[in-house]
Amino acid sequence: MEGTPPAAAVLKAVTLTHVRYRRGDALGHFLAWVSLMPVFISLGGFVSHFLFRRELQGLCFFLGLLLSQALNELIKSSIQQSRPSLMCAALEVCDSHGWPSSHSQYMFFFAAYFSLLCLLNGIGVSSSRSRRLLALLPWPSAFLTLYSRVYLGYHTVPQVTAGATLGLLLGAGWFCIVNTMLVDYFPAVEESAIGRFLYIKDSSHVPNVLKFEYDNARLARKKIAKD
Repeated sequence: MEGTPPAAAVLKAVTLTHVRYRRGDALGHFLAWVSLMPVFISLGGFVSHFLFRRELQGLCFFLGLLLSQALNELIKSSIQQSRPSLMCAALEVCDSHGWPSSHSQYMFFFAAYFSLLCLLNGIGVSSSRSRRLLALLPWPSAFLTLYSRVYLGYHTVPQVTAGATLGLLLGAGWFCIVNTMLVDYFPAVEESAIGRFLYIKDSSHVPNVLKFEYDNARLARKKIAKD
């Protein structure tokens, strides 16, 4: 119909899971999955955590990631720096902004907070060697995600560097806020009506949570067997 704009002019993609790679490019295919890591962590990791763990530390961790991404969108809409011009049309992302990279910011926030949690809080693991090994766990994924966004054409090197730097600073800063200020309110949240209703808890005072829960689960099973 005359005067009607083409579909491409009126349609906008949700770019969170909209990842493309060159057909036949095995590395690109792998990196496309890598770049979806933030989605896997959010939906698989934190949703599972809430369903089965309900730890206040984990909930604060997730809240920090949400605040970080909200800040990312605010900065993007303010700076309005374009994505790489050579690929934006093919990737259908010309109408979105690239500085700073939200994927890089997410993964480096996650890596920074997780590492500090392992090293300083222990996340329920008493062995210092195990803590150090766990602290290294998220970094390969973080750097692979950073690389994937450049390789696939979604961002420039400065854009992913900015996202990674901002994520690193925000992750470390939010960890300090949670564990020096918000942690004082954890007991009150545990004892609140909603805390009791949802079984929200804080186990950071338990040296080895895995052993503690394992031992208590065995004791409970033995008690049921005796009864």
